[in-house]
Amino acid sequence: MIEEMTIKSSNQNGLQVHLCNTEKFKTINIMLTMKIPLKMEFTTARALIPQILVNGSKNYPNRRLIKQRLDEMFGATLFTDVQKKGDNHYISFRMEVPGDQYLNISNSLLEKSLHFLHEIVYKPALENGAFYNSIVEKEKRFLEQRIYSMYNDKIIYANDRLIEEMFKNDPYGLSALGRIEEIPSLNAAFIYSVYKELLQNASLDLFIVGAFNVKEVQQMIVKIFSEEYNNKPTKKIHLDVKNVSNVRVIQEKLDVEQGQLLLGYRTFTTIQDDDYEATLVANALFGRFPSSKLFVNLREKKSLAYFILSRIEINKGLLITMAGIDFKNYDYAVQVIREQEYAIKEGHFTDAEVEHAKAMLINLLLESLDNPLGIMDITIQSIDRGSSNNITDQIKRISMITKSDVIRVANKWVLDTIYFLDKKESE
Repeated sequence: MIEEMTIKSSNQNGLQVHLCNTEKFKTINIMLTMKIPLKMEFTTARALIPQILVNGSKNYPNRRLIKQRLDEMFGATLFTDVQKKGDNHYISFRMEVPGDQYLNISNSLLEKSLHFLHEIVYKPALENGAFYNSIVEKEKRFLEQRIYSMYNDKIIYANDRLIEEMFKNDPYGLSALGRIEEIPSLNAAFIYSVYKELLQNASLDLFIVGAFNVKEVQQMIVKIFSEEYNNKPTKKIHLDVKNVSNVRVIQEKLDVEQGQLLLGYRTFTTIQDDDYEATLVANALFGRFPSSKLFVNLREKKSLAYFILSRIEINKGLLITMAGIDFKNYDYAVQVIREQEYAIKEGHFTDAEVEHAKAMLINLLLESLDNPLGIMDITIQSIDRGSSNNITDQIKRISMITKSDVIRVANKWVLDTIYFLDKKESE
């Protein structure tokens, strides 16, 4: 018996509100997300905004006072994140607080938390009509360090480079953290103008997961989040349908201990398409799990890879295989990866393997119900898709996928780019 999570969604002045009332957790998780199309001229500034905001607000003008306020709210936590999903920039603010029913207090901690979150996002600490210059300069240094640290993680670096090469002149080619060369030129006044533009044009969603009275919380939100919000409907995902006449090969040499081999495929299927579930199952057979063809053949049978997996960007019609290999094994590793691709396309797998892949995917879905962020992620995916966030419906769609469905969607896959991070030859 599947334990269904009921997620009540509504529109409040353009703010999309998603409430999941469940006794499953002892804490309440709150997340506010801002979604806006990626734009080169704003991306770096936007990446700085959430960190600037958590440095000080009108009533809590520095980090120390914000930390003190969180401590007063029984050790509440506040996190920010910046991501990209498809062609959109996502900025999120997340709080976790103890559930009201576990506290012996007269006023609702959830209500205080919503007031605090609203304060952080909408009432920043300002000087001369802009963000504090000292905070901006500090966060610019931190952003530089964060981007440099990603350069030092070679698989992240290789992944970013592959996407950059595959999606030149496309918003998806931009990094969610922006461009390091742009950071020095950014100033407090410009970043504040980008912040104002973000509030005006982003689509906002508020998620709350935990035990609470739904009607009372809806009333709190009406009172606290009283602004008018941008309420643009979910757009059809732009799918690049360019013909891939030749596979591009990009080889880069750096001082690395291990070769990073990535193959980027265009799947021509996104979360909004009818073939979405079949593509998930095809990738589950191909490289998503330790039971998949890539892992079994490259790592277990041929010992060609230190690690190997494939993942799908569901908002972009992109599949990437990632492998850590010895430098000398480049040609053979590419050959074996492509053999597994052809095996899926030609149907060299059994119905039993399809059922196993489907069971693995369904287990992941069910596991997501054990985590507040997992529940939020299911809801975000349903928003992107424009469909029900009912787990039972999703499981039903996966369960119906057949071997012929897998073969059909896999044959839409086209290898676009091979990226190899090779060893720099010693001088």
